[in-house]
Amino acid sequence: MQPTDQPRRSMIYRLLLENGAEFETCQDSAVAMRYPGNAAEAEQSQSMGIADLSPLPRIGFKGKDTPLWLKQQGVQLPETPNRARKQSDNCLLLRLSDDEHVLLGDLTLRSTLVATLHQSWHFQPGQMCYLVPRADTHSWFCLSGKHTSDMLAKVCGVDLRLHKFGNGEIAQTSIARINGIVVRNDLGQIPAFYLLADSASADYLWPCLMDAMDEFSGSPIGLATLQSLIARAA
Repeated sequence: MQPTDQPRRSMIYRLLLENGAEFETCQDSAVAMRYPGNAAEAEQSQSMGIADLSPLPRIGFKGKDTPLWLKQQGVQLPETPNRARKQSDNCLLLRLSDDEHVLLGDLTLRSTLVATLHQSWHFQPGQMCYLVPRADTHSWFCLSGKHTSDMLAKVCGVDLRLHKFGNGEIAQTSIARINGIVVRNDLGQIPAFYLLADSASADYLWPCLMDAMDEFSGSPIGLATLQSLIARAA
């Protein structure tokens, strides 16, 4: 299939096509599932790989009443800002501040929590909890493999070495000179980081990361490869 066959697709789908991506329909989105020209895609994910997850579900909420509202919906919150907490259905809740949160859908696409929260939320006078369309405002990339910290050191000033930046930690920082969010979210025993950044800058950030990975023989990987890592870790 072609990415343009679906109503939702990545803001960098043209770059992914140039990289040799093969797309599949996931819900109502075209997702880069694999790269047929890369016979070592599975091994790549354990060394230095990058996947585009931008078409996958995510949503944000902000305002002083957001923590209470999320708890009322059954969402489990991290205890402090700049931490992430995995939900029972494998979605990941990011607490960016006391009042701002982002929910990332699970990579197996089985969870309906993002859609449920979107349907449950409605504006109520006097309640300061506002929906933020993070699926439109931010791209979502995943870096995986043992060389991820070394690669990120080339484009980010935060110390992201594995013994310094623990699983579930968040850094709101600069990535290749643009504002972004870095979240460590290991896939089983494989180190992995999520990168969220302005969607308008996605076609700038992807080539920057590809260039930084070249030293470590990195390459793009598809969602199917990440799903395999999750299945093996279960």
